[in-house]
Amino acid sequence: MHLLLIRHAIAEDRLEFARTGQSDYYRPLNERGRSRMVRGAAGLRGIVPEIDILATSPLTRAVQTAEIVAEAYDGLRVERVESLGSGNGEEFLGWLRDCPSEAVVAAVGHEPTMSDWTAWMLTGRYEDFTVVKKGSAIMLAFPYRIRAGEAELCWFLAPAQLRRLGS
Repeated sequence: MHLLLIRHAIAEDRLEFARTGQSDYYRPLNERGRSRMVRGAAGLRGIVPEIDILATSPLTRAVQTAEIVAEAYDGLRVERVESLGSGNGEEFLGWLRDCPSEAVVAAVGHEPTMSDWTAWMLTGRYEDFTVVKKGSAIMLAFPYRIRAGEAELCWFLAPAQLRRLGS
């Protein structure tokens, strides 16, 4: 199995959005984030031609990012996965184990979850060794079992690199 972790694109400022009185759960992408993610998703499609399953955190900014990715993949269906919002890695791996073993699964989420999970899936420990910028993508492979410490890093691209690939 291949797992493509994608951090959501640039969202509205947290403090400014808080002034609306709405929960941060509903904080959307800003226009810059949307336009950059459209170009990044085009670059992603160039290096990952097919995605079998597209999952997202239920938080608005992640759903909107996933919808942009889905559009780049000809309207791929988006599945909301609660553990991508809660950050519960064990629950996420349980969900992942139910996916077909040969699938390319894309999962849109948040920080610090994307950094923590990358380290955990690669090493079996939550040792932060990278920063996942908004709009970044990380491709992991699980050649044998879907367990923490069993993944292999295929590549890690920053958002600017994805946008260049989409140009």
